Order: sequence, then C-alpha cells, then structure tokens
Amino acid sequence: MRTAQTFRTFTGMALLSRGFRPFFLGAGVFALTAIAIWPAVFSGTLQLPTAFSAIDWHAHEMLFGYGSAVIAGFLLTAIPNWTGRLPVAGAALGGLALLWLLGRCAVLVSGSIGWAVAAAIDVAFLVVFTAVVAREIVAGRNTRNLKVVAVLMLLALVNLGFHLEAHVTGTAEYAARAALALIVFLILLFGGRVVPSFTGNWLAKRGEARRPAPADRWDTAALVLSALGLAAWVAAPDMAGTGVLLVAGSGANLLRLARWRGWRTFPDPLVLVLHAAFLLVAIGFLCAGTHSLAPERMPAAAGIHVFAIGGVGGMTLAMMTRATLGHGGRALTASRGTQAVYLLVAVALATRIGMALWPEWGLALMWAAAAAWGTAFAGFLIIYGPMLATNR
Repeated sequence: MRTAQTFRTFTGMALLSRGFRPFFLGAGVFALTAIAIWPAVFSGTLQLPTAFSAIDWHAHEMLFGYGSAVIAGFLLTAIPNWTGRLPVAGAALGGLALLWLLGRCAVLVSGSIGWAVAAAIDVAFLVVFTAVVAREIVAGRNTRNLKVVAVLMLLALVNLGFHLEAHVTGTAEYAARAALALIVFLILLFGGRVVPSFTGNWLAKRGEARRPAPADRWDTAALVLSALGLAAWVAAPDMAGTGVLLVAGSGANLLRLARWRGWRTFPDPLVLVLHAAFLLVAIGFLCAGTHSLAPERMPAAAGIHVFAIGGVGGMTLAMMTRATLGHGGRALTASRGTQAVYLLVAVALATRIGMALWPEWGLALMWAAAAAWGTAFAGFLIIYGPMLATNR
C-alpha cells in the first residue's frame, strides 16, 4: 500500500518516477567514463586510488557497476508487469540509486578507505536490491519468478567473493568469471522471454502467421546445459571437458535462436539487435569453448569480450533503448542515431577481439575499442538522456 500510495501521489522529479530512469542514465554515464579512462589506467599513465589491480577494477566495475545498474533498471521496470503492483518510485528509488553510486565511489577510493569498508558499501547495493525484488515478487504472489531472487543473491555473494579473492590472492580471476557467467545466464533466461515475445508482436503487426516457437522443454534443456558449461568455465576454464560443455551450450542456444525467426526482423533494427546480441552470447560460448579445447588458436580474452562487449553490452543497450522509448511513450523505432550506437558497439567488439589476436597492436586497438564504446554511449546519452530525465 505504501508503494501504491507513493506512486499515485508522486509529484517529484521525473528521474525518480520509474526504475529504468535513474539506473539506465547512471549506467550510460558510467559506461562512458569508466571506459574513457581505461586505456590510461591499463597503460599505467593514470593511477587510481583503488585497492584493486587495474584489470580487476576494470572487470569489477563493468560487471558490478555498469551491469548491476542495467539489471536494476530492467527488473524494476519489468516486475510491476509480473506482479500487477505499482513500481518502486520516489525516495525509495532514489535511495537505491544513491546506494549504487556510493558503491562506485567506494571501490574507486578503496585504497584509501580500506578494502573491507569498500566491500561492505559496494555489496550493500545488491543485498538491498535483492530484498526489494523479493518483497515485490512475494507480495505480488509471483512465485514463478523467485528464481530471479536466487540469481541476484548469487550475484551479491560473488561480488563479496570478488573483494575477498582480490584481497587474499591479489587477483579475482574466479570471481570475475563467475560474475560474467551469472550475467550471461540472466541474458539467456530473460532473453528467452523478451526476444521471442517482441519478435512475435512485431510479426503480428505485419500480419505474418508464423510466430516464434513458444518456450518448451528444449529451452529448459538449453538453459541447463548452458548453466553446466558456465559453471565448468568458472571453475576450470582450461579443461577439455569444459570446452565440450561450452561448445554444446553454443549449439543449444543457436538452435533456440533459430526458432525465434529473427531473419524476418531485418526491417526493424530495434528487434533485430536483440537477435544479434543473443547470437553473440552463443558465439561467446563457442569462443570460450574453443579456447578450452585449443588455447593456441583462441585467446581467452576473445571469448570473454564476445560475452562482455557483444552479448552483455549489445543486449543491455538493446533493452535500454527499447525500454526508454516504450515506457517514455515514444514510438518503438530505431533512429539513425540509435542504429549508429548499435554499430559502434560492434566496432568496439571487433577491435577488442583484434587486440587479443594481435597483441603487438594491443594498445592502439585498445584505444580504438575504447573510442568506439565511448562514442556509442555518448550517443546513447545524447539521444536517450533527455528522455530518461524528463516525462513526456
């Protein structure tokens, strides 16, 4: 009742009226600034006051900084549709956004305030957010989505593990893979809902009789196989058995994607990009599996960045642009600027893979990848920032 009353009587700033607004805007600003400084941090030109190594800071902040912001914005927008409850808004939403921002600041200055204090502040966001999600799902009697709460709890534990592993061993190799694996699994889980759903709606508007295949036992089997492959990759990325599971997971998700009739969506980039991002997740499985089976042919960084830039970056941008347009009362049409944003992320991915394949050109290709990614998110902020900050 308090949530409903807050939403009905809310007269504050538009930014705090819906969950996607502060978190998508924060994610966009953070994605731009964190990658803008990354080549200088990587090369040692810029020293950050963090307790993490440079690579761990980069991995942690893109996964738990950018990634958790997009997850929060997506779930706070989707959960009211699942439960029939009104959205979290006002001071409660502002408090969540502030807690996320405090986490970014704490990680940045963790070398000064101490790793334990920084970890407590940083992990607090996912803990509190998980509690909010659990409250909304339980109050709305939407128990079928309690699995989301379980994944968020795992993500919070992995975040804590990241801080502990980095402090004890000097690097957070296992926790970084675990965090990326969990976010990839969330894409497989939610992508399996939204990609065929949006595709089916688009095909229906065009009057096409054939629609994407509904979720069935094949989707469940593909998710189980993918989870096994990702778990093996976290624990033992160089074992041949891991490679077999990952390649099998790639094939299973490619078959899922083929059932969704994505080739019919070429006239609409806003739908097509969802299929492209899901395709890149499946290719990420293939690249990571190939590294496990033949490391001399496929660098580990290639698979990681196909997952991270192509799959996670592509899918999150696709969802942020679509949700901002739809929930902002605007036409679901990808402008030329939006299409350029999508293409620039693809350029960032291609150049970052090039860095892994041709290390002699590493720093130049890193700057090129950072420039493409930064320009993509600058474009996102120019086009979508005003929509996120104001009501129509």
